[in-house]
Amino acid sequence: MNTIKHKLLGLCICAFIVSFSNQAQNKKAAPASYTLEGNISGIEDGTIVQLIPGATHLSETPVAETTIKDGKFTFTGKLNEPRFFYVSFGKNKGLIPVLVENSKIKITADAQVLKKEDDRITFKNELVSGSKADAYLKKETAFREELNKDYEDYHKGTEEIAKLYSNARVSGNKKLMDSVANTPEWKSFEAKEKAFFAKVQSSSENLISKHKATWWGPFFMMTQYSYFTPDQKPVFEQFSETAKKSYYGQLVDKDLNPKSLIGTSVANFKLNDKNGNPLSVKDIVSGKKYILIDFWASWCAPCRKEIPNLKTAYTNYSEKGFEVLSISIDRDEKAWQKALVQENMQWPNLHDDDKVSKAFNVKTIPATYLVDSKGVIISDDLRGPALEEKLKELLKS
Repeated sequence: MNTIKHKLLGLCICAFIVSFSNQAQNKKAAPASYTLEGNISGIEDGTIVQLIPGATHLSETPVAETTIKDGKFTFTGKLNEPRFFYVSFGKNKGLIPVLVENSKIKITADAQVLKKEDDRITFKNELVSGSKADAYLKKETAFREELNKDYEDYHKGTEEIAKLYSNARVSGNKKLMDSVANTPEWKSFEAKEKAFFAKVQSSSENLISKHKATWWGPFFMMTQYSYFTPDQKPVFEQFSETAKKSYYGQLVDKDLNPKSLIGTSVANFKLNDKNGNPLSVKDIVSGKKYILIDFWASWCAPCRKEIPNLKTAYTNYSEKGFEVLSISIDRDEKAWQKALVQENMQWPNLHDDDKVSKAFNVKTIPATYLVDSKGVIISDDLRGPALEEKLKELLKS
């Protein structure tokens, strides 16, 4: 009997040793860094490749840079938790998104350089392997394909009436805008649009709530919302402490609760106008009583919806000392130039160099700052009726 007991004890000890050894090997095998290897066909040797942080609501600078040789490139580094990046080719001519974690990751794709479109790069057959986080991201956001189809479906057949409404809005023809808005076609379009955005909101909120215990929650919050408003604060408060203290949790917190600039002075700066001429803000605002500095972009729908309100305020108060200074954060300068023609804004328009928007701590757009004649910010986030009321109060004389 003792012999059997000793044999069983020996087997248990051996099993424990083997188990412990396997755990140690697995722990040792867990990578402490990442290697991101790319193999992209169709791109010339020497093309710059950059690794740019994404999901931050900011215009980020690259954290790493290399060049392609024989279609290949490599990035290496260490991360405390998975991070979302854009692999940028030819300085933002083409982008491939990837969620990077500490592992050996490979990206393959076939690229096409569009010479007639300023060397813009498009990709097909994109494949990311080696990142479990990236695979999970794609699985959890697959619902976007259905949303994209819904968006296309409810826009079909509305091209003409949408163009008519847009032209009326750009020209400031409110009578025509109201006339179009009262047609059965436009009302049907608006109803479908409302239902679509309700579905988008529901899908996004469900995705975020599903991951409220981990860093995925704040990460999805950054990717599902283009910008934050105070309405999103309860969304953040549902997260666990672990989620809030994660990298993306801290980003969301700073974005939702930015430090106020009211009472601070605006430093003089120079930016280029649409003709490429550098203009000093000091010269633009000289002699003005109040200046609204408006950060916007051609792709920002809420920004462009606000432009008619800016035009009204400018018309009513420009002769009383009010000025508007719009600063575009567009990366695509051609898109900005096109939007300028469409919107026909009668006040100074400049193109951001990334430094000015960062100096103003611009995290979401539209972002507005009302500045007095001494260059001190006296109010922010003024839009629509709120801007009109403030100017009426300040310029009542």
